[in-house]
Amino acid sequence: MRFSDVRLSRRLASAAAVCVAVVGSVTACTPSPDGPEPAAQAFLAAFSARDIGGASGDTDRPDSAATALNDAWENLQAESLDARTTSVRVDGDTATVGYTYRWHLPKDRVWTYDGELQMGRTDGRWGVRWTSTDIHPGLGETQTMALRSTAPPRARVNERSGTDVLVPGVVHRVKIDADESYDIVASATGLARILGQFDETISAQSIVESATSIDGDYPVALLRDEDYQTVAASLSGLSGVTVSDESDLIATDRTFAPDLVSQVKKSVIDEVDGKAGWSVVTVNRNGVDIEVLTDTPPEPAPSFSITLDRNIQVAAQNAVNVRAEQAMMVVIQPSTGAVLAVAQNEEADRDGPVASAGLYPPGSTFKIVTAGAAISIGLAGPESTVPCPGRIVIGERSIPNYNEFALGNVSMSTAFTRSCNTSFAKLASEMPADALTIAASQFGVGPEYGVVGLPTDSGSVPPAEELVQRTEDGFGQGKVVVSTFGMALAAATVANGSTPVPTLIAGRETTIEGEHPAIEPAMVEGLRTMMRSVVTSGTAERIADQGEVYGKTGEAEVEGGSHAWFVGYRGDLAFATLVVRGGSSDNAVAVTREMFEQLPEGY
Repeated sequence: MRFSDVRLSRRLASAAAVCVAVVGSVTACTPSPDGPEPAAQAFLAAFSARDIGGASGDTDRPDSAATALNDAWENLQAESLDARTTSVRVDGDTATVGYTYRWHLPKDRVWTYDGELQMGRTDGRWGVRWTSTDIHPGLGETQTMALRSTAPPRARVNERSGTDVLVPGVVHRVKIDADESYDIVASATGLARILGQFDETISAQSIVESATSIDGDYPVALLRDEDYQTVAASLSGLSGVTVSDESDLIATDRTFAPDLVSQVKKSVIDEVDGKAGWSVVTVNRNGVDIEVLTDTPPEPAPSFSITLDRNIQVAAQNAVNVRAEQAMMVVIQPSTGAVLAVAQNEEADRDGPVASAGLYPPGSTFKIVTAGAAISIGLAGPESTVPCPGRIVIGERSIPNYNEFALGNVSMSTAFTRSCNTSFAKLASEMPADALTIAASQFGVGPEYGVVGLPTDSGSVPPAEELVQRTEDGFGQGKVVVSTFGMALAAATVANGSTPVPTLIAGRETTIEGEHPAIEPAMVEGLRTMMRSVVTSGTAERIADQGEVYGKTGEAEVEGGSHAWFVGYRGDLAFATLVVRGGSSDNAVAVTREMFEQLPEGY
């Protein structure tokens, strides 16, 4: 028994018998011996080679067999066939020969099954007695086989608590062909009027200029189904305008981190389709499916999970939406690095993903790094005495405290709690050029993070050989710039005792480039005490009623005003809040407090 891809001799030389002369006897001529299995193998070899004429010629009904055999190859879209005999039963001039077929169908699909050929002998020769079961045991005489494909359900994207963020759906692409329009200006004007409610940047002029500069369709807009249904009738009346339907992932809530969810979709869209299922069915002469001969169900791609927490994201979004200025907030889970919220208001949206990648001077929130550096190099500890005059001159730079308040000589902890610029400018001026650079990297600020689905820039703290720059860097001015994401990482580092690796899409590894030395326990312990006192008796007392919050406020001077910052953590939530040109840091504290107030109990 063997596959018949090795072609066997399919014809007996009936006209030329082998004659043997036997001495002393009569010359005898007899046909070569034949049997049902060689004849069956000849049929299978021809069928598997797609030799329809040869295979049908081995049957007693060549015309019927040729049609059915050809239909099998065509309707299965078969790429190849392996066929072999499996058993033989002979009863006089009839026999049954078992077969195994192994079809190779498109997209690496393989279909294997067994059946039987009915054989007969006429005038000493064996051949196939044709019936449709010679192709498949379940195939009726007037039926054909057909290959069917079943699309798999597309994957979904859900957030931390399991609710859907992106789901499979249909979008409608609106296009215009200038050559097919009777009046391109009129059609463009109509399109701008209809689509302007969904995208205010669409104008008749831009449509005309773009559509007339190319051959064929110019894509104008992509509409969600619910939006398209409201304007479908109006679009149908515009000459040159067509609409095509496309599968896509649709946001379940347009207000839920829209920019970030869009980035996530770009990251996963090529992996949401899963593996299509397939089946082979019998079809009657009217084209109706009768019976399923084999069925392989589709394999949907597993859903994707992102680390955003709906409750935290919604609370953070509502909080930043209160501000008229650009406002943003990032929340990270210190124990895991999971990005729990990335929120920015519409004013901030105009500049892109600024919450995670926009760089700003950090103001006094950078005193977290300066204090950490002082502890690390042994320059000062929380209880060390430092000066806090109302103004201090270092080099050519005169640095004041807010309203030039003065405390005299106090502990570094008190200077941190009251946010003495003069104290931390003096400390920074006495540090090596790269001390703040190294300390910042220990808090996660400076390295480059490749977080799949989230564009990021943690910040930049260049070494400062020049005294004035180093002094200004010490209280978050100078050349130091950070992102809200970077400062949330710094707060998470203090909370966790080491910098967590930020992640957004489950199963996607974050890459980190750049120096990232481990933070020292003494730095962490000292900062926790000082950050708690900022809330209990310092510049962030407004939030003291929101549980055991640790933090640091900051106001960074910029042209035309100052940025308001608040950075810290509560439990396993680390946060950074920025109100661009928001003035007093108390405004950032207020936004953060609003976020905490909206969280459900247990957060």
